[in-house]
Amino acid sequence: MDMVYQMGKASVAEIRKQLDDPPSYSAVRALLRVLEEKGHVAHQRHGQCYVYQPVVSQQEAKRSAFEHVFKTFFNDSAEAVFATLLEIRGNVLSKTEVESIGSKLNQVRVGPQEKN
Repeated sequence: MDMVYQMGKASVAEIRKQLDDPPSYSAVRALLRVLEEKGHVAHQRHGQCYVYQPVVSQQEAKRSAFEHVFKTFFNDSAEAVFATLLEIRGNVLSKTEVESIGSKLNQVRVGPQEKN
């Protein structure tokens, strides 16, 4: 999907050419077919090959992927996500990041209390 976003539109051969250690032609084609079935890409026939292009914006795809990760691996816990991000970064953020995150946190609306 990254390659399709970067290139705007691409054939299987063009995608494989951009990869350092590309999977087989049929593996890339199969993945694109799955992405098409899920509504992420569409294709048009150009001569003998299909050219694929994104159907959803990259921002929309990022959000959808993150929502899936958020629910699957973090049990809908923003605290767990934030703790993991800090752990990955070695608990070090730039001054700009801290100010930006602080500003966003100041805009957060507190929801109902958890039941113990």
